[in-house]
Amino acid sequence: MIVVATADFEVYHEVVGELRDRGAAFTTVEPGDALPEDAAVVITGPDDELDVPCDVVVADPDDPRAAVEEALTLLRGGGGRTVVGVDPGPQPGIAVLSGDLVVAVFDVPVEDAADVVMEEVADDLDPLVRVGDGARLHGARIIEGLEDVTVELVDETGTTPYLGRGARGMADVLAAVNIARLEGEVVGERTFEPTAGELDVIKQRSRERSAENRTITEALARKVATGELTIDEALERHREE
Repeated sequence: MIVVATADFEVYHEVVGELRDRGAAFTTVEPGDALPEDAAVVITGPDDELDVPCDVVVADPDDPRAAVEEALTLLRGGGGRTVVGVDPGPQPGIAVLSGDLVVAVFDVPVEDAADVVMEEVADDLDPLVRVGDGARLHGARIIEGLEDVTVELVDETGTTPYLGRGARGMADVLAAVNIARLEGEVVGERTFEPTAGELDVIKQRSRERSAENRTITEALARKVATGELTIDEALERHREE
């Protein structure tokens, strides 16, 4: 069982809220009180002084989720390498695993994906990020934003599961979990030459986004494909030309 033992009200409130959200079994005691016999992990605050015969996790009140994730990982038998799976696309699914445990998932715009991944691995010594090899444009943009972290490109064939009733909207996140569990090839960067079809799609999107029904040039479409410009920025440049 997880035990929360802290005199810091903010730590107490935030950690208990996270534990309840996770459906985790826990109890609370005052610092210095006897622990339950089945106590396995104690979460405490940075100013609490405890001497207990089990694992202790010190929680930052500004980041209670990290403490709860660490406690749950310890409860399930220790650590494991942090592996992040990314299913690339306009709204990539992102899954963070600690060993076999899924500790966090995200579904964010592609322009935010690399920042989300880097935030999740910021405190890890040897994290691994696995990115699916589909959606080439978006995958390249995400990989370009991942600095000082090992990145593997994974064959994502078959990673999107069948979605039964009530599971709509979960495909990208579930695919990201599967991608995180597959070995890939280490890449330093992902560069590619956009195909004529990909450029045509970008030009069509620019026409749909433009109030004046404008279509950006192929040169501007190529800059959008490589992540140098957004479609809106390309449209603005097209207006200025």
